[in-house]
Amino acid sequence: MPIYEYQCAACGHSLDAIQKMSDSPLVECPACGQPQLQKLISAAGFRLKGSGWYETDFKGGAKKKEAASTSSDAASGTSASTPSTTKS
Repeated sequence: MPIYEYQCAACGHSLDAIQKMSDSPLVECPACGQPQLQKLISAAGFRLKGSGWYETDFKGGAKKKEAASTSSDAASGTSASTPSTTKS
């Protein structure tokens, strides 16, 4: 269930409430009793980590190229520091 932030327009009291998305918003302030609570917009408190997320898989730059070359070298059994020689 999401956590919603509320602030009273009358007294300035703020609170967090765990509610279902289908629940109606709170309106009465528990501090002053006035029906002046307003739902605030806030940032989510989590971060998606690991492979498969935008930051690690689709972001451009040197880190992505380095990671790709390291993983392809590991898969082929060669290292980036020793060049492989092929006979023609």
